[in-house]
Amino acid sequence: MYYGALKKTDIANGPGVRVSLFVSGCTHHCRECFNPETWNFTYGKEYTDKVMGEILEALEPDYIQGITVLGGEPFEPSNQRGLLSLYHEIRNRYPKKTIWVYTGYTLEKDLLQESRARIDITDEILSLIDVLVDGEFVLEKKNISLKFRGSENQRIINLTETLACGETILLSDDEIK
Repeated sequence: MYYGALKKTDIANGPGVRVSLFVSGCTHHCRECFNPETWNFTYGKEYTDKVMGEILEALEPDYIQGITVLGGEPFEPSNQRGLLSLYHEIRNRYPKKTIWVYTGYTLEKDLLQESRARIDITDEILSLIDVLVDGEFVLEKKNISLKFRGSENQRIINLTETLACGETILLSDDEIK
């Protein structure tokens, strides 16, 4: 797996101060994507154990609320395999930190049912994520007033509650803290 950027103090991609990892590789190719260079699966630098250590160290301070993983596409099958151990390690070391993941796939259609994105570890990964922002960026639905998303079709899902009750639970802008 490769990544395009690692931001150790980011306030744009989720609530509070966060660590953000922009993975490489995406097959959605959304029109006017804000990060088209990350479509290439070998863009940037190789993700290694050393990089994972940097991320875990960056998460340590109390003022860091959690991590956001975006891209590219974190749910490309090869990226899921690269990210699984990171998610587990964050849960083990920092159980109170939140994990947000952005995906162009939709939860119900692509991640919970048979699709090219759903692989043997997808359910395990979903169980480790707190908030999932799903849906491709759609230029015709672009809305710069939305909190933490670029187009009106994208949803901010409380994944923990969704998986617990079996019904999609969306977070409103007021609920995001």
